[in-house]
This record gives sequence, C-alpha cells and structure tokens, in this order.
Amino acid sequence: MQIIQSIQNRIYDIRGERVMLDRDLATLYEVETRVFNQSVKRNIKRFPKDFMFQLTKEEWEDVRLQVELLENQQSRLRSQIVILNAGRGQHSKYLPYAFTEQGIAMLSGILYSDRAIKMNIAIMRAFVEVRRILLQQTDIKEQLKQIQQRITEHDVQLSQIYDSIENLLDEKTAQRKWEDRERIGFKK
Repeated sequence: MQIIQSIQNRIYDIRGERVMLDRDLATLYEVETRVFNQSVKRNIKRFPKDFMFQLTKEEWEDVRLQVELLENQQSRLRSQIVILNAGRGQHSKYLPYAFTEQGIAMLSGILYSDRAIKMNIAIMRAFVEVRRILLQQTDIKEQLKQIQQRITEHDVQLSQIYDSIENLLDEKTAQRKWEDRERIGFKK
C-alpha cells in the first residue's frame, strides 16, 4: 500500500492529463533515466502523442517545484550521511518526457524484468485509485452543490417568515397604541 501512495505522489496533472515523468518511472523500474528513454525511443511507434509527450520549459518549471518537494521528502527517509548525489546526470539538460496511463501500460510491452512487471501492476493500481478518489470528490462536490441550493431555499423561506413576524409585531404595536391612547369624553 505504501508503494501505491508513493506512486500517487508522482502522478502529475499536465495538459489536462494525469501523467508520470520518465525520471520517476526509471526510478520505480530501477534503471537509469537514460536507459529507460533509450528503450522507449527504440520502440517509439508504440508511443503516440496521447501516450507520451515531452514537457515544455514552462511546464517543467511548474512541475519542478512539486518534484523537488517530493525528493526532499524522500531524502529525509535516506541516511543522513549521504546528503548529495554528486556526479554526472544529476541535473539533466533534457526536458523530461511525460507518460499518460496508456503510455505506462504500453511500457509493459518493452520492459520485461520482474521488477518492471511488478511496478507496472502497482502503477496501474495507483492510477485506478487516483481515478476512484477523483470520482468521490466529484460526488462530494455535487452533494455540496445540492446542500447549497437547499440552504438558499431555506434562506428565502426564513426571510419570508421573518417578514411575516415583523408584520405581525407591527400590527400588535398598532393595536397596543390604540388601546393605550388617552380617552376622550366621559371618564369614570
């Protein structure tokens, strides 16, 4: 269950699609991003634009903050002795590729290791869980909208009741003034 939560944290919303980045997928499959991307490029016919796309600089800048936050959370879990991963490839000069759910499913056809098979299954389960959560949120939003409509109706009804009570009080005040007025004429 913890692996699915970890995968869910790596699912981003880009261009209206829920996607995972090549570097996150490579980490999950326990291969270098370079090797991962080479495998994809060797089988590029399997990845049309709705399965995989490269991020623009603007999109990468928007996502980078989320990625760095995730990496900081993960680094707390690692040993305190290893602070930096120095060396080549730590700061990629290439913009990352984003894979949609269909693209990730297609990866199962080109990555054959046991680890890749297990990760693909876990990733598909994570996407299903994200979809379930989103459907629940949509249902909750609809319920809140219905409650808001009821409250608006109740506000109108309460306003009418308040106006009626105010009118009754005004009539009572008018009657009381009539009864309390000083009498003219014969007094006993």
